[in-house]
Amino acid sequence: MTDREKAARPEDLTRLFVERANAGDAEGIALLYEPDAVMAYPPGRQTVGRDAIRRLWEQALPHMPAFEPEEPLPTLISGDLALTSTPPKDGSGARAQVVRRQPDGTWLRVLDQPEFITQRE
Repeated sequence: MTDREKAARPEDLTRLFVERANAGDAEGIALLYEPDAVMAYPPGRQTVGRDAIRRLWEQALPHMPAFEPEEPLPTLISGDLALTSTPPKDGSGARAQVVRRQPDGTWLRVLDQPEFITQRE
């Protein structure tokens, strides 16, 4: 078990991700995902499963700059599913996640699209 904070609301997941990424806590990031979650990262690929997500962040975090908090857009909730999204501060597209309410009332990511890159003309 872990004593890490859990997401009481879907929007908490983004804040917790930023906090854990900036702390270099790859395991803590992975715990924000369901065991079979799918993340569309690195660009052009998919990372499937909590263990693979943890391994990806263990490798990536030491080489990344600090993450900046981003203000979430309004969350869409339908029953135990929610869609969360944030516009990146650099204006380079969008981020979106499908999250699910867990039996204890907390939320975890199921699908994570951390980058939608828009084509600029």
